[in-house]
Amino acid sequence: MATSATREVAASNAEGVAPDPGSPATGQNPHRATSVALPYARDMLAMQLQSPAPIDRGPLVPVEIADRPPGPDELLVAVAACAVCRTDVQLIEGDLAVRRLPIVPGHQAVGRVVAVGDDVSDWSVGDRAGIGWLAGTCGVCDFCVSDRENLCAKAEFTGWDRDGGYGEAVLGRADFALRLPDGPTDRELAPLLCGGVIGYRSLVISGIQPGQRLGLFGFGASASLAIQVARHWDCEVYVATRSESEQRRAQELGAAWAGGYDDPMPAPLHAAVTFAPVGSVVVAALDRLRPGGIVAINAIHLDRIPEFDYSLLWRERQIRSVANYTRADASSFLELAAEIPVRTAIQEYRLSEAGAALYDVTRGTTRGTAVLVM
Repeated sequence: MATSATREVAASNAEGVAPDPGSPATGQNPHRATSVALPYARDMLAMQLQSPAPIDRGPLVPVEIADRPPGPDELLVAVAACAVCRTDVQLIEGDLAVRRLPIVPGHQAVGRVVAVGDDVSDWSVGDRAGIGWLAGTCGVCDFCVSDRENLCAKAEFTGWDRDGGYGEAVLGRADFALRLPDGPTDRELAPLLCGGVIGYRSLVISGIQPGQRLGLFGFGASASLAIQVARHWDCEVYVATRSESEQRRAQELGAAWAGGYDDPMPAPLHAAVTFAPVGSVVVAALDRLRPGGIVAINAIHLDRIPEFDYSLLWRERQIRSVANYTRADASSFLELAAEIPVRTAIQEYRLSEAGAALYDVTRGTTRGTAVLVM
């Protein structure tokens, strides 16, 4: 298990100076590295999934992956930190059907650009970049051209369709790499790239308005970020979770009330977001909702929703799923996170300790978001 200490830090500390990009060769893309000493000059170390299996069986294996330069539209990013997400667990254990094997998991990677493709003009070597869950879309379907690229049928995802950030470097499409705000460090930013962005989109989908009552059901890493946005919007937040330590944490972050899933709440909710991947929690949230409210389900995988009485849905209550995010979501949230600033509690692990990090995540024993530090 990891020995690194837990930290809680505001998204406000300056990051180190970018590496020298070197001198590009004449006639080539001026953004492309040609003479800088690159960290991927040798084979890249990564933690790879070769066959889905329970986390406690240690399905990730260390491998060396041969160097591959970026394609014409790609960036190569030297990973400094990659946060661990519960979706990683679901992919590794097979709850989500595999799309490619072997695969390097991880979709919350932050680092520095060390090489760019020949057709890339808006990124340079030394830029800080994030590689998130959404790896690419077709760009031409009705969803993509109507600001709903998160629903594109041909979308690809980091750590599912393409190798992700559980490695020393990661390739990503330049147009889907995330611009990162100044100030927060790599380790602070990594947990924001999935849990933070998806939590933000969930708040938007829920329709919550400033000053209204919001319920958060489940209080893991994503909810601990969403509550900070909601409190910034002056919402009154009620948190339901089985964990007494999470209840205390919620109150420390400004929750007006925290209790169990079966405990009565002080007042009906204008909106709710569920974070626990359990169908009965969706029903519990619906039961606390006032007429016209929305329950947004923040989950890519959910077990069966149990039967419930129609009266819980009557009077125009709604249940809505939250699928992925758009690049606009990511941009809006990352700017807001730096402005608030959103605080992230992290527990650091070495890359070789990825299995230990996943094990701790499955058992809820991490003291904050697990982050692999290269």
